[in-house]
Amino acid sequence: MELSDALKQRILNLIQERNLSVSKLSTLAGISRSTLSKFLSGKRKYIQIEIIEYICEALNIKLADFFNDKLFDNICISDIKIN
Repeated sequence: MELSDALKQRILNLIQERNLSVSKLSTLAGISRSTLSKFLSGKRKYIQIEIIEYICEALNIKLADFFNDKLFDNICISDIKIN
C-alpha cells in the first residue's frame, strides 16, 4: 500500500469512527472541504503534513496516534518517490 492510500484510509476510518462527514471534519480542522475531498477521492495524490496536523487537532489526537495504526506498518519510506 502506498503512503497516500494509507493516509486516505486512516482519515476515512477516523471520520467513520466519529460519525463525521468530510464537510464537518474540514470545518473542525479549518481546512477547505475541497482540499480534503479531492485528496480522499483521489483527485489529489498528496496532502501536506500540516493538514494532517490540523485534522489531528480537530479530532483531539496526537500526530503519533494518527500514525499508530496497522495501515502504516508496511509503508517503506524509501519506496516513496519525491519529484
